[in-house]
Amino acid sequence: MLKYVVSVPFLLPGLALAQNASSTGDLLAKADEDRWSIGVAAAARQSPYAGEGTRVRPLPLVTFEGARIFWRGVSGGVHLFKGESFALDAVLAGRFDGVDIKDLGRRELAANGVERDLLEDRDDGLDAGLAASWSSRAGEFKLSALADVTDTSGGYEIAADYAYALTWGRTTIVPGVGVRWMSSDVVNYYHGTLEEEVARGVARYQPGSALVPQFSVGFSRPLGEKWRVMGGVDYRFLPDEITDSPLSEPDTDGSAGLRIGITRSF
Repeated sequence: MLKYVVSVPFLLPGLALAQNASSTGDLLAKADEDRWSIGVAAAARQSPYAGEGTRVRPLPLVTFEGARIFWRGVSGGVHLFKGESFALDAVLAGRFDGVDIKDLGRRELAANGVERDLLEDRDDGLDAGLAASWSSRAGEFKLSALADVTDTSGGYEIAADYAYALTWGRTTIVPGVGVRWMSSDVVNYYHGTLEEEVARGVARYQPGSALVPQFSVGFSRPLGEKWRVMGGVDYRFLPDEITDSPLSEPDTDGSAGLRIGITRSF
């Protein structure tokens, strides 16, 4: 990972999936070399869950960049190796895929054959693992592998991302593409039905692992010497394993997200 100005979940596609760092966020990070920055942001995402609509979350933007240790919003880690073009990090990242069942639509779930009162909440989790990145004039490629260390889902995720930074004056624009493979434990927990729900009469749905492609465009622009505004949009293509879930909004095949925020560096 390179120098960074904002929390990981803010600039990358994934407030509803695992919150691991993307190449889009890393390349935007090159716009700032300060050791500390703090700020606030908001992220809005079209929820795939039935009747939830748009999910909006405030995000604290507190970052620290040391020679070996870094903290980026809701993730952090240690640089195991950091060269000019290659870096290997041990990372710890929040997974904010959880959902309160009361936020889902009773009518929409009933149309899927599910009674809302029989369902359980899905909790957020905490992932740990490794992330490797390669950067050059052709852009940056990142490969990461994270596993749930809280036994919330007991699963893991492997992600690959590519991004390329474009600069117009003081504005940096970073388009990126990526793909995430989630293990069956992750998908079954967040998008399937749980054993206790099945025991109450909910139909069993255990879709197994899933592959989620996505694309994103991030931006960053300084406001004076210490302030910076940044944001991004992304879209992920949801596979049948997720869209066929009885917990999902009918006729949903994707999920769009928008992030915007401001930080001050020190």
